Amino acid sequence: MSQIRRVTASGAPEPPEKRWSNCLVVGDIAYISGQTGRAADGGGTGVNGPNDYLQSLAIFTKIKALVEAAGGNMADIVKLTVFVTDIRRREQVWQARSEFFEGDFPSSSLVEVSKLADPAVTVEIEAIAHIGCSRTLQ
Repeated sequence: MSQIRRVTASGAPEPPEKRWSNCLVVGDIAYISGQTGRAADGGGTGVNGPNDYLQSLAIFTKIKALVEAAGGNMADIVKLTVFVTDIRRREQVWQARSEFFEGDFPSSSLVEVSKLADPAVTVEIEAIAHIGCSRTLQ
């Protein structure tokens, strides 16, 4: 039976205690909670950029830090769920995503929502990775 292992990364500060975990790994599957473009300093204030592109860059940087801390790489990510507050700006998210993935991109869902946890946050992305699976593709 697989154990649940909590993974942390300095580039993706943990939330306050008893709220959620940014990344849990069960066996070789990493479940990465929805990440936002909030500043990675852990203060929870400020957003990395005024647009969806810059927020998405910050988010993918956090996801990369978490998947690497779990022992994988971005090619191990098999599923993304992207939440945006304005679907008309989806190309900005896609542009940022293209800077972190190559070859076969992960399966993905894009959902427009009316708002996210902070009014300045316009994008939130969660991911699932199968750690080590990309090595079998080479």
